[in-house]
Amino acid sequence: MNSIHAMALGIVAVLAAGAAAAAWGTGVFSPAATPGTGEQEAPAPATATATRQDIAAVTPVSATLGYAGSYPVLGQGGGTLTWLPSLGQVIRQGQALYKTDNGTPVVLLYGSVPDWRALGEGVTGHDVSQLNHDLVALGDADSADVAALGWDYFSWETQVGVEKLQSHLGVSSPSGSMPLRSVVFEPEAIRVSQVTGSLGGPASGPVLAATSDRHVVTIPLDASNQSEVRAGDNVTVTLPDGTTTPGVISSVGTVATTSTSGSGQNPTTTIPVTVTLVRPSAAGTLDQSPVTVNITTATARNVLVVPVTALLAQTSGGYEVEVVGPANSRRWVPVTPGPIFDDADGLVEVAGAVTPGQRVVVAAS
Repeated sequence: MNSIHAMALGIVAVLAAGAAAAAWGTGVFSPAATPGTGEQEAPAPATATATRQDIAAVTPVSATLGYAGSYPVLGQGGGTLTWLPSLGQVIRQGQALYKTDNGTPVVLLYGSVPDWRALGEGVTGHDVSQLNHDLVALGDADSADVAALGWDYFSWETQVGVEKLQSHLGVSSPSGSMPLRSVVFEPEAIRVSQVTGSLGGPASGPVLAATSDRHVVTIPLDASNQSEVRAGDNVTVTLPDGTTTPGVISSVGTVATTSTSGSGQNPTTTIPVTVTLVRPSAAGTLDQSPVTVNITTATARNVLVVPVTALLAQTSGGYEVEVVGPANSRRWVPVTPGPIFDDADGLVEVAGAVTPGQRVVVAAS
């Protein structure tokens, strides 16, 4: 039995015992309604119907909600920093990352090839191709004209597009060329996570630290439970304010990491599991926030289930439920709970002399 299944069975026992104790404490189970006394005539308390349905075992695991990716922005030119973005600001394709001297912008464009040379008419290469694609995406160049002249060629159409981009950025005298260190290529929009440069300081070395603007949930999952999850599985994420939002496991790591927490603690081996939120807006601007991911670890179809609060743990071992019959008569029936417990809906699979449609007594809410 793996640790997740063991945890689920432990939860059943704890919740059942707790529910029973609460029921006794509030008088739900009267002294006359003790196991083995047969049919009871007292009015039934709160009840629920035993049903046959699909059920899933859901296990909560601790995780961290943050932003994907890490993008350091290094200033490699001369000059003085005269404008910097604010912490948390999202900068997209065609927008200024920072400015130097008399407001000269360093622009963010999308691409995998870094800025390594000046780009002007007649230059060819992969960096020119990504520049042309950026200009078309921004509406500053015509796709058909660029394609006719060559995507990897800095043509007159590219020059016109660069002039338009520079005008949008507030450059007073657009040159139509891209000097070295006037552009930063990154794969996507970035979110400023740290401003390392300072106004009046040199535009060299670390200027910004950034992430993507995409939220991601990271789970350090116990390596023994790796087989319980797979990419594409649906999960729910409980946010710090207690609300839940759906997510999908996007990747399951294969490289395990072993760590110890505190002296004398046994080492823990985990694998990284990432979850993508179905509704990213639900996370707001949370970053590095502790969350809980509810993972479905087992399912069963068409099984008999009752609320876990219907279970009464016996001092001699085992469990019983109180079944309500005609005229509110009541009798005790032994049942065997598990192995599947649905924490989300508070249901537990049971086996015993209980049939679908029968009413069972539950602890008062």
